[in-house]
Amino acid sequence: MAGRQRTTADTDLLVVGAGPAGLTTALQAHAHGATVRVVDRREHRVRPSRAMMLHARALEGLRPLGVTDALLDRADTTPLARIHFGRRVVEARLGHADLPDTAFPHLTLVRQADVEDVLWQALQARGVPVDWGVEFCGLGPEGTLDIGGGPGPGLVHAELRDAGGGAGGHTSRFLAGCDGQSSTVRGFTGAQWRGAPYRVEAVLADLELDGALDPGLLHVAVGTGGLAFLFALGEGATWRMLATRPALRQSTAGFGQLGPPVPPDEVARLLRESGLGAAVRDVRWSAQVPLQHRLASTFGNTPLFLAGDAAHAHSPAGGQGMNNGILDALNLGWKLGFASTAGRPLPELLATYGHERRLAARRVLALTHVIFFGEASPHPVARLARSLLPAFAPVLPVLLRRQWLTSQGIRLLSQPFVRYRNSAISRDGTPRAAGWPRPGERLPDAPVTVGGRAARLHELTAVPGVHLLLERDAGPGAFGGSPTLRAGAGPGSLLHVHRLDSHPGRGVVAVRPDGYIGFRCGEAGSAQLRGWLRLVGAVPDQSALY
Repeated sequence: MAGRQRTTADTDLLVVGAGPAGLTTALQAHAHGATVRVVDRREHRVRPSRAMMLHARALEGLRPLGVTDALLDRADTTPLARIHFGRRVVEARLGHADLPDTAFPHLTLVRQADVEDVLWQALQARGVPVDWGVEFCGLGPEGTLDIGGGPGPGLVHAELRDAGGGAGGHTSRFLAGCDGQSSTVRGFTGAQWRGAPYRVEAVLADLELDGALDPGLLHVAVGTGGLAFLFALGEGATWRMLATRPALRQSTAGFGQLGPPVPPDEVARLLRESGLGAAVRDVRWSAQVPLQHRLASTFGNTPLFLAGDAAHAHSPAGGQGMNNGILDALNLGWKLGFASTAGRPLPELLATYGHERRLAARRVLALTHVIFFGEASPHPVARLARSLLPAFAPVLPVLLRRQWLTSQGIRLLSQPFVRYRNSAISRDGTPRAAGWPRPGERLPDAPVTVGGRAARLHELTAVPGVHLLLERDAGPGAFGGSPTLRAGAGPGSLLHVHRLDSHPGRGVVAVRPDGYIGFRCGEAGSAQLRGWLRLVGAVPDQSALY
């Protein structure tokens, strides 16, 4: 195909990169109507994990895609942590937090490799191809090609190369670059890669240890030089260590990538200086990982988009990197799916992806930057703060026994500060619906009654598509009288209507496929709602609502 331009698309979407962000983008787009292909230059699907944690918001967003049960089967949802201040040890329970507005009120420890495997298996079950050893090399000579008179944007002609050096190509309506911090796709979006490297780097290692460490727990060591973590989630051994050290000036590893092995003596030194009271018996695997904090100046424009590490680079603090990439994908995927099937351009919808997610990424980067400064910075202020922490160890058990404090920490890591109130698709109708969060805010989970049956809001919205929540007294002509129904065909089959017997009123709330409220109004049958549904591509025309 190289050198020859096609006038029809092979798929609606080509996803470059098969990490958590790329696989989730593919799943979400496919669930909302797009045909998808995924390519990744890695020849082997399985690789050592960098991330070890999922937060509630990511699990909520993945739930409609039918993968959360498989993820939780591989996870520790009741983690117990031991925080070591030299000889003093403090226990922290990180499961079963007091968070009634989510079905996942806990930290979830799970390997990135397991997340990728579950997502890959879901794509296989849906017939979505994921091709390994296929590298995106660039765009064809013409880049994109407009089809005269055709709907939507021009086609994207991607040049690909397989592991044997063979050239090929793929033509799609959209391309999502999920190809990591050294993204090739990013260079074709015109995005600047703003930020800087950290003065410290991460060391990962799978270890067998000698010593008195309690098995099956998360151990955290607080030292002047930084924090060290031992997860009972090693892939080649019992323990996975995450520690930091001053960055090497002559590193051969790419930022965010697993670099060369770390000498066993150096791994042993890092563990010994952590004060965990254990000794390295065997280093089964290790890697140096240079770190940086960066943000792309744009997350792309139709037809090229960036998501995950291709759009933003984090420190490992707070376990945000994989989660933020998944949240990018959940936001982008449904919009690309609807844009692929609407039969008309949806430029305003697609433009909201970068507007919404870049602001969210800036806030998450600020959070991780602050946490990482405290955890690992060599700055004298950070070192002094860490040296003083053991003095507070006697009062920590009292504080950690207060469930409210632990719950708020778990909630913070789930990014409650991310909202899309100023988005072009966050709209209030007239009259306003009372008693609901504002458009652009996450729909909280809560008990409801539907058709005389007790349910929860996130149970109702646990299938792909837009969900319309009708208040009890909404007129009988508002989308039918059935408690739960699907309306229309094509894109309209992704429109679900639920009448809430437990919520008096005549209004309606429209919930986006990524779990955020897009529209609310005090009158369910208003033309304003029909306009919003057309704006996001949830219905092909007004008649599909009736």
